[in-house]
Amino acid sequence: MQLIQRNPDLSAYLAADEAIDHHHPLVRETAARLRPPEGGAYAYARAAFEFVRDEIPHSCDTGDQRVTWRASDVIGRRTGICYAKAHALAALLRAESIPAALCYQEFDVVHGLVAVRLPDRDRWDRQDPRGNKPGVDAQFSLDDERLAFAPEPLFGERDHPVLFEAPHPAVLRALRAAPDLDHLVRTLPTALH
Repeated sequence: MQLIQRNPDLSAYLAADEAIDHHHPLVRETAARLRPPEGGAYAYARAAFEFVRDEIPHSCDTGDQRVTWRASDVIGRRTGICYAKAHALAALLRAESIPAALCYQEFDVVHGLVAVRLPDRDRWDRQDPRGNKPGVDAQFSLDDERLAFAPEPLFGERDHPVLFEAPHPAVLRALRAAPDLDHLVRTLPTALH
């Protein structure tokens, strides 16, 4: 699939905003802790991915009713759905000057991913920090995508090709409006408009 960089300015994918608050001290401390002594951008990106995937449980897997959406809250509270976990990963990557985009898949609801652009590569590579469980085996990979889910076009499912520099407004609206996980699950976006 051809990914489409929505903003032609690569620096937009390094910016901080309200959700991807990579200037926050907790995000910075976490990034510093994850930074391998040697290994460069690839080793760091993989460590950040594995941290978010493995150390921050997906709220729907645990039943945690707290709704997080700001990267620092996701990291601090150690919970979030796919969008929130994508915000956390994007913030950790951007904290180390690695461009990170938000991207999505459309199933019965929209699923959130991250695309990373490592310095020695001339392309974006999608990663899915959702969290593994039986039947889900997402891995950090640059050459062969190892995402949590593969869309089935026969059922109207699809990969959304656009790489966003900030969370999609429909995603942020749902996260901000939800007082708890049960409400959020009922109001997740079903498409990106």
